[in-house]
Amino acid sequence: MKLSLIIPCYNEEETIDLMYNEIVKILGENEEMEIIFVNDGSKDKTLIEIVKLTENDKRVKYVSFSRNFGKEAAMFAGMKYSKGDYICILDSDLQHPPSMIPEMINALDNEGYDVAAARRIDRTGEAVFKSFFSRKFYNVINKLADVKIKEGAQDFRVMKRIVVESILNMPEYFRFSKGIFSWVGFKTKWFPHENVDRPAGKSKFNTFKLFKYAFDGIISFSVVPLRISLVFGIVVSLLGFIYGIKIIIGTILSKSAGTAFGYPSLMSGLLIIGGTILICLGILGEYTARIYIESKKRPLFIIDETNIY
Repeated sequence: MKLSLIIPCYNEEETIDLMYNEIVKILGENEEMEIIFVNDGSKDKTLIEIVKLTENDKRVKYVSFSRNFGKEAAMFAGMKYSKGDYICILDSDLQHPPSMIPEMINALDNEGYDVAAARRIDRTGEAVFKSFFSRKFYNVINKLADVKIKEGAQDFRVMKRIVVESILNMPEYFRFSKGIFSWVGFKTKWFPHENVDRPAGKSKFNTFKLFKYAFDGIISFSVVPLRISLVFGIVVSLLGFIYGIKIIIGTILSKSAGTAFGYPSLMSGLLIIGGTILICLGILGEYTARIYIESKKRPLFIIDETNIY
Protein backbone atom coordinates (compact mmCIF):
# COMPACT_ATOMS: atom_id res chain seq x y z
CA MET A 1 0.00 0.00 0.00
CA LYS A 2 1.48 3.33 -1.10
CA LEU A 3 0.55 6.46 0.84
CA SER A 4 0.42 9.95 -0.67
CA LEU A 5 0.45 12.91 1.69
CA ILE A 6 -0.86 16.13 0.14
CA ILE A 7 0.13 19.33 1.94
CA PRO A 8 -1.13 22.69 0.54
CA CYS A 9 1.14 25.59 1.51
CA TYR A 10 0.79 29.35 1.32
CA ASN A 11 3.46 31.49 3.02
CA GLU A 12 4.43 28.71 5.42
CA GLU A 13 8.23 28.91 5.37
CA GLU A 14 8.34 28.62 9.18
CA THR A 15 6.36 25.37 9.34
CA ILE A 16 7.67 23.33 6.39
CA ASP A 17 10.55 21.72 8.31
CA LEU A 18 8.37 21.23 11.39
CA MET A 19 5.72 19.44 9.35
CA TYR A 20 8.25 17.26 7.53
CA ASN A 21 10.01 16.24 10.76
CA GLU A 22 6.69 15.38 12.40
CA ILE A 23 5.66 13.23 9.43
CA VAL A 24 8.96 11.34 9.48
CA LYS A 25 8.68 10.91 13.25
CA ILE A 26 5.17 9.42 13.00
CA LEU A 27 5.37 7.45 9.76
CA GLY A 28 9.04 6.49 9.93
CA GLU A 29 11.20 5.70 6.95
CA ASN A 30 8.39 4.16 4.90
CA GLU A 31 9.64 3.96 1.32
CA GLU A 32 6.08 3.38 0.08
CA MET A 33 5.19 7.00 0.81
CA GLU A 34 5.30 10.25 -1.11
CA ILE A 35 5.03 13.68 0.47
CA ILE A 36 3.56 16.19 -2.00
CA PHE A 37 3.86 19.83 -1.02
CA VAL A 38 1.67 22.13 -3.14
CA ASN A 39 3.04 25.66 -3.08
CA ASP A 40 0.05 27.92 -3.70
CA GLY A 41 1.92 30.93 -5.03
CA SER A 42 3.68 31.75 -1.75
CA LYS A 43 5.44 35.11 -1.53
CA ASP A 44 7.95 34.04 1.13
CA LYS A 45 10.61 31.29 1.11
CA THR A 46 8.16 28.39 1.25
CA LEU A 47 9.28 26.96 -2.10
CA ILE A 48 12.95 27.26 -1.16
CA GLU A 49 12.34 25.31 2.05
CA ILE A 50 10.47 22.60 0.13
CA VAL A 51 13.21 22.26 -2.50
CA LYS A 52 15.77 21.81 0.28
CA LEU A 53 13.83 18.79 1.53
CA THR A 54 13.86 17.20 -1.93
CA GLU A 55 17.66 17.22 -1.92
CA ASN A 56 17.81 14.78 1.00
CA ASP A 57 14.59 12.79 0.62
CA LYS A 58 13.45 11.44 -2.73
CA ARG A 59 9.98 10.86 -1.30
CA VAL A 60 9.39 14.62 -1.17
CA LYS A 61 7.61 15.97 -4.25
CA TYR A 62 6.31 19.44 -4.96
CA VAL A 63 4.02 21.34 -7.27
CA SER A 64 4.44 25.11 -7.36
CA PHE A 65 1.73 27.34 -8.84
CA SER A 66 2.39 30.42 -10.97
CA ARG A 67 0.30 32.46 -8.53
CA ASN A 68 -2.09 32.01 -5.62
CA PHE A 69 -5.05 29.91 -6.83
CA GLY A 70 -6.43 29.02 -3.38
CA LYS A 71 -6.42 25.97 -1.16
CA GLU A 72 -9.20 24.25 -3.11
CA ALA A 73 -7.07 24.28 -6.27
CA ALA A 74 -4.02 23.15 -4.29
CA MET A 75 -5.85 20.12 -2.89
CA PHE A 76 -7.14 19.23 -6.36
CA ALA A 77 -3.63 19.47 -7.83
CA GLY A 78 -2.21 17.28 -5.08
CA MET A 79 -4.85 14.61 -5.67
CA LYS A 80 -4.32 14.79 -9.43
CA TYR A 81 -0.57 14.20 -9.20
CA SER A 82 -0.66 11.69 -6.35
CA LYS A 83 0.12 8.03 -7.07
CA GLY A 84 -0.80 6.41 -3.77
CA ASP A 85 -3.44 3.81 -3.02
CA TYR A 86 -4.31 5.90 0.03
CA ILE A 87 -4.31 9.68 -0.19
CA CYS A 88 -4.10 11.93 2.86
CA ILE A 89 -4.78 15.68 2.85
CA LEU A 90 -3.51 17.78 5.74
CA ASP A 91 -2.53 21.39 6.39
CA SER A 92 1.10 22.43 6.68
CA ASP A 93 0.62 24.32 9.97
CA LEU A 94 0.39 21.15 12.13
CA GLN A 95 -3.17 21.97 13.18
CA HIS A 96 -4.02 18.68 11.51
CA PRO A 97 -1.99 16.30 13.71
CA PRO A 98 0.02 13.74 11.69
CA SER A 99 -0.16 11.52 14.79
CA MET A 100 -3.74 10.67 13.79
CA ILE A 101 -2.75 9.24 10.41
CA PRO A 102 -1.84 5.65 11.49
CA GLU A 103 -5.21 5.23 13.23
CA MET A 104 -7.00 6.65 10.19
CA ILE A 105 -5.17 4.24 7.88
CA ASN A 106 -6.15 1.37 10.15
CA ALA A 107 -9.84 2.28 9.66
CA LEU A 108 -9.35 1.81 5.90
CA ASP A 109 -7.22 -1.31 6.21
CA ASN A 110 -9.13 -3.29 8.82
CA GLU A 111 -12.54 -1.74 9.38
CA GLY A 112 -13.93 -1.58 5.85
CA TYR A 113 -14.09 2.21 5.54
CA ASP A 114 -13.29 4.14 2.35
CA VAL A 115 -12.63 7.47 4.07
CA ALA A 116 -11.22 8.37 7.48
CA ALA A 117 -11.99 12.04 8.14
CA ALA A 118 -11.22 14.40 11.01
CA ARG A 119 -13.67 16.75 12.69
CA ARG A 120 -12.79 19.41 15.23
CA ILE A 121 -14.82 19.19 18.44
CA ASP A 122 -13.69 22.40 20.13
CA ARG A 123 -12.68 25.91 19.09
CA THR A 124 -10.36 26.90 21.92
CA GLY A 125 -8.37 30.02 21.14
CA GLU A 126 -10.64 31.10 18.27
CA ALA A 127 -12.39 34.50 18.18
CA VAL A 128 -15.90 34.35 19.65
CA PHE A 129 -17.58 35.75 16.53
CA LYS A 130 -15.66 33.42 14.21
CA SER A 131 -16.48 30.42 16.40
CA PHE A 132 -20.18 31.34 16.52
CA PHE A 133 -20.35 31.88 12.77
CA SER A 134 -18.61 28.54 12.10
CA ARG A 135 -21.14 26.61 14.16
CA LYS A 136 -24.09 28.36 12.56
CA PHE A 137 -22.68 27.72 9.10
CA TYR A 138 -23.13 23.96 9.46
CA ASN A 139 -26.72 24.43 10.65
CA VAL A 140 -27.55 26.65 7.69
CA ILE A 141 -25.86 24.67 4.93
CA ASN A 142 -27.31 21.35 6.15
CA LYS A 143 -30.80 22.87 5.88
CA LEU A 144 -30.26 24.49 2.49
CA ALA A 145 -27.88 22.20 0.61
CA ASP A 146 -28.39 18.83 -1.04
CA VAL A 147 -25.53 17.34 0.98
CA LYS A 148 -25.07 16.89 4.72
CA ILE A 149 -21.80 18.04 6.22
CA LYS A 150 -20.68 16.85 9.64
CA GLU A 151 -20.27 19.72 12.10
CA GLY A 152 -16.60 20.53 12.53
CA ALA A 153 -15.67 18.55 9.39
CA GLN A 154 -12.20 19.31 8.06
CA ASP A 155 -10.27 18.70 4.88
CA PHE A 156 -7.91 16.50 6.91
CA ARG A 157 -8.69 12.96 5.81
CA VAL A 158 -7.30 9.71 4.38
CA MET A 159 -9.09 8.38 1.29
CA LYS A 160 -8.86 5.31 -0.88
CA ARG A 161 -7.94 5.82 -4.54
CA ILE A 162 -11.50 5.12 -5.71
CA VAL A 163 -12.74 8.07 -3.65
CA VAL A 164 -10.09 10.40 -5.02
CA GLU A 165 -10.84 9.38 -8.61
CA SER A 166 -14.50 10.23 -8.00
CA ILE A 167 -13.49 13.68 -6.74
CA LEU A 168 -11.17 14.27 -9.70
CA ASN A 169 -14.12 13.58 -12.02
CA MET A 170 -15.68 16.78 -10.66
CA PRO A 171 -13.37 19.47 -12.15
CA GLU A 172 -15.72 22.38 -11.46
CA TYR A 173 -14.04 25.78 -11.10
CA PHE A 174 -15.87 26.92 -7.96
CA ARG A 175 -14.91 24.19 -5.54
CA PHE A 176 -16.23 23.60 -2.04
CA SER A 177 -14.38 20.48 -0.99
CA LYS A 178 -16.33 19.81 2.19
CA GLY A 179 -19.46 19.57 0.06
CA ILE A 180 -17.73 17.54 -2.65
CA PHE A 181 -16.38 15.05 -0.10
CA SER A 182 -19.92 14.53 1.17
CA TRP A 183 -21.50 14.48 -2.27
CA VAL A 184 -19.38 11.59 -3.62
CA GLY A 185 -20.48 9.47 -0.66
CA PHE A 186 -18.56 6.32 0.37
CA LYS A 187 -18.29 4.82 3.82
CA THR A 188 -16.70 7.35 6.19
CA LYS A 189 -15.40 7.07 9.73
CA TRP A 190 -15.07 10.31 11.69
CA PHE A 191 -12.17 11.01 14.03
CA PRO A 192 -12.84 13.81 16.54
CA HIS A 193 -9.90 15.87 17.76
CA GLU A 194 -9.36 19.02 19.78
CA ASN A 195 -8.02 22.28 18.43
CA VAL A 196 -4.23 22.43 18.00
CA ASP A 197 -2.36 25.75 18.02
CA ARG A 198 0.01 26.61 15.23
CA PRO A 199 3.65 26.18 16.30
CA ALA A 200 4.72 29.08 14.06
CA GLY A 201 3.37 31.59 11.55
CA LYS A 202 -0.07 33.15 11.32
CA SER A 203 -3.40 31.84 10.08
CA LYS A 204 -4.33 32.93 6.55
CA PHE A 205 -8.04 32.28 7.13
CA ASN A 206 -9.72 35.37 8.58
CA THR A 207 -13.41 36.05 9.29
CA PHE A 208 -14.01 37.62 5.88
CA LYS A 209 -12.56 34.59 4.06
CA LEU A 210 -14.62 32.33 6.30
CA PHE A 211 -17.79 34.20 5.34
CA LYS A 212 -16.90 34.04 1.64
CA TYR A 213 -16.13 30.33 1.93
CA ALA A 214 -19.49 29.69 3.59
CA PHE A 215 -21.31 31.72 0.94
CA ASP A 216 -19.56 29.83 -1.87
CA GLY A 217 -20.52 26.55 -0.22
CA ILE A 218 -24.20 27.44 -0.09
CA ILE A 219 -24.26 28.72 -3.68
CA SER A 220 -22.34 25.65 -4.93
CA PHE A 221 -24.62 23.04 -3.38
CA SER A 222 -28.02 24.67 -3.12
CA VAL A 223 -30.62 26.41 -5.31
CA VAL A 224 -32.63 27.46 -2.25
CA PRO A 225 -31.44 31.12 -2.52
CA LEU A 226 -33.04 31.26 -5.98
CA ARG A 227 -36.27 29.88 -4.58
CA ILE A 228 -36.16 32.37 -1.72
CA SER A 229 -35.88 35.22 -4.24
CA LEU A 230 -38.93 33.81 -6.03
CA VAL A 231 -40.85 33.75 -2.74
CA PHE A 232 -39.77 37.33 -2.02
CA GLY A 233 -41.09 38.40 -5.39
CA ILE A 234 -44.43 36.67 -4.88
CA VAL A 235 -44.88 38.07 -1.36
CA VAL A 236 -44.04 41.65 -2.38
CA SER A 237 -46.31 41.39 -5.42
CA LEU A 238 -49.20 40.17 -3.27
CA LEU A 239 -48.64 42.92 -0.74
CA GLY A 240 -48.54 45.48 -3.53
CA PHE A 241 -51.73 44.06 -5.04
CA ILE A 242 -53.53 44.12 -1.68
CA TYR A 243 -52.31 47.63 -0.96
CA GLY A 244 -53.50 48.76 -4.41
CA ILE A 245 -56.99 47.37 -3.76
CA LYS A 246 -57.01 49.11 -0.39
CA ILE A 247 -56.18 52.43 -2.03
CA ILE A 248 -58.90 52.01 -4.67
CA ILE A 249 -61.54 51.11 -2.10
CA GLY A 250 -60.42 53.90 0.20
CA THR A 251 -60.54 56.40 -2.63
CA ILE A 252 -64.04 55.35 -3.69
CA LEU A 253 -65.41 55.40 -0.15
CA SER A 254 -63.88 58.74 0.70
CA LYS A 255 -64.85 60.19 -2.70
CA SER A 256 -61.43 61.77 -3.00
CA ALA A 257 -60.20 60.35 -6.26
CA GLY A 258 -58.05 63.37 -6.90
CA THR A 259 -56.34 63.38 -3.53
CA ALA A 260 -52.60 62.69 -3.63
CA PHE A 261 -51.31 60.11 -1.22
CA GLY A 262 -48.55 60.87 1.25
CA TYR A 263 -44.93 61.06 0.10
CA PRO A 264 -43.55 58.92 3.00
CA SER A 265 -45.83 55.95 2.28
CA LEU A 266 -45.02 56.18 -1.43
CA MET A 267 -41.26 56.23 -0.82
CA SER A 268 -41.47 53.39 1.70
CA GLY A 269 -43.26 51.23 -0.85
CA LEU A 270 -40.75 52.08 -3.57
CA LEU A 271 -37.78 51.35 -1.31
CA ILE A 272 -39.19 47.99 -0.18
CA ILE A 273 -39.99 46.91 -3.72
CA GLY A 274 -36.72 48.27 -5.11
CA GLY A 275 -34.68 46.60 -2.37
CA THR A 276 -36.40 43.27 -2.92
CA ILE A 277 -35.75 43.48 -6.67
CA LEU A 278 -32.06 44.24 -6.11
CA ILE A 279 -31.69 41.35 -3.65
CA CYS A 280 -33.28 38.95 -6.12
CA LEU A 281 -31.13 40.26 -8.96
CA GLY A 282 -28.03 39.91 -6.77
CA ILE A 283 -28.78 36.28 -5.98
CA LEU A 284 -29.53 35.54 -9.62
CA GLY A 285 -26.33 37.35 -10.57
CA GLU A 286 -24.23 35.10 -8.33
CA TYR A 287 -25.50 31.98 -10.08
CA THR A 288 -25.20 33.58 -13.52
CA ALA A 289 -21.62 34.66 -12.81
CA ARG A 290 -20.70 31.09 -11.91
CA ILE A 291 -22.24 29.81 -15.14
CA TYR A 292 -20.29 32.45 -17.08
CA ILE A 293 -16.95 31.58 -15.47
CA GLU A 294 -17.53 27.82 -15.70
CA SER A 295 -18.31 28.19 -19.41
CA LYS A 296 -14.81 29.60 -20.02
CA LYS A 297 -13.31 26.29 -18.85
CA ARG A 298 -10.21 27.95 -17.44
CA PRO A 299 -7.74 25.65 -15.65
CA LEU A 300 -8.02 25.37 -11.87
CA PHE A 301 -4.31 26.08 -11.57
CA ILE A 302 -1.17 26.74 -13.59
CA ILE A 303 2.07 25.03 -12.63
CA ASP A 304 5.26 27.08 -12.61
CA GLU A 305 7.62 24.41 -11.29
CA THR A 306 7.48 20.77 -10.18
CA ASN A 307 9.62 17.69 -9.71
CA ILE A 308 6.80 15.28 -10.57
CA TYR A 309 7.19 13.85 -14.06
